[in-house]
Amino acid sequence: MIDRISNLKGNERPLSEQAADQIQKYIIDHQLGAGAKMPNEFELAAQLNVGRGTIREAEKLLVSRNVLEIQHGRGTFVARNTGIVDDPLGFAYLGDEKRLLRELFQIRLRLEPWIAALAAEQATEEKLAEVMRCGENVEVHIHDMQNEENYLPADQKFHISIAACTDNRILPILIPVITYSVHLIGKLTVNRLYQETIDTHRKIMQALQAHDPDEASKAMEEHLRINDDLISSL
Repeated sequence: MIDRISNLKGNERPLSEQAADQIQKYIIDHQLGAGAKMPNEFELAAQLNVGRGTIREAEKLLVSRNVLEIQHGRGTFVARNTGIVDDPLGFAYLGDEKRLLRELFQIRLRLEPWIAALAAEQATEEKLAEVMRCGENVEVHIHDMQNEENYLPADQKFHISIAACTDNRILPILIPVITYSVHLIGKLTVNRLYQETIDTHRKIMQALQAHDPDEASKAMEEHLRINDDLISSL
């Protein structure tokens, strides 16, 4: 059950934002995963004690935050990669993409080896299985050149799945530093490091499966150093 919005006195925030907060709380409290169907507009309006127009505005806000997605004729669903949008930190507006890529990698080289080490310590079998699935998916797309356009999104999901193993709630906020740099390196380089990516991904996965934080950190650093060398040659 969603908490009703019944007392608006002293609250200067628009009703739609309050409603959006309550809908997000509903998703979290009910542990709804990607693709889960939400109650319809009438049900949400009744539960929140607001008009349907407020619900529509709240849902628009949540769509813009990649929390919900509306499928016309089917309903409203929890979005894939919930809460992660393409460029929430506004990297695209900084200009000078080569410099931006180098700066993002400076951060990744310090951040991701630590993420990998923490993932090796904290990962559950279920989350490790997701890392393996994502790693295998990267290899499938690299080997199948007809699906080359899907290689980079698959690579992004691989790194996201490792961060998810840490069970650290702050890391999803920092994920765009990783995903945007993957997007940029694909955009700025024609000769991608296909075999090197496969080899270093496998080392990372082996270290995670062994729950070896030192090896996981070293393997991630090796993976990033190879990409950093490519960036330096641009």
